[in-house]
Amino acid sequence: MKYSKQRELVLNTVMENPVHPTADFVYSHLRNANPNISLGTVYRNLNLLVEHGFIHKIAIPNGSDRFDFRLDEHYHMICNSCGEVFDVELNRLKELDTEIEKSTGFIVTGHDLIINGVCNNCKNK
Repeated sequence: MKYSKQRELVLNTVMENPVHPTADFVYSHLRNANPNISLGTVYRNLNLLVEHGFIHKIAIPNGSDRFDFRLDEHYHMICNSCGEVFDVELNRLKELDTEIEKSTGFIVTGHDLIINGVCNNCKNK
């Protein structure tokens, strides 16, 4: 993948914002300092960065895709009230791939898990 200043800006924005930003968030964040950047450029670069393994795309059912700079095995919780996305470590699921392969013969190449609920901030309001 060839170097691009716009791609670097997009990657840095995802890395500096652990809120699991959407493409619209990245675009809005960059637009003020980089008025020539387009939303299409942001989408293309996000997808290219995902394709080349620099970031991870979190597909949100009935919502906008989110992007995560963490590539290690972890899962996500989404608040039904505010929509914020949180990282969560679930050690119990580390053996899930092996268990599935043993019981079904299916070769697992990866999985995503999204847990829906209400975050502490919204719960306490």
